[in-house]
Amino acid sequence: QCLGRRIADIDVLNAELEAWTHATNADERQVDWQFTTSNARIKLRHLYPVL
Repeated sequence: QCLGRRIADIDVLNAELEAWTHATNADERQVDWQFTTSNARIKLRHLYPVL
């Protein structure tokens, strides 16, 4: 996440990171990384050989 500001030192960074992690986990945010085979062939075209 972009804060738009500099963080003074490592202690402040750790405190900010811990607060962000706690808030993110409390929201139970999730990411769905699954997609179909046909979508995979499109998104990952460079990994599939031409048949």
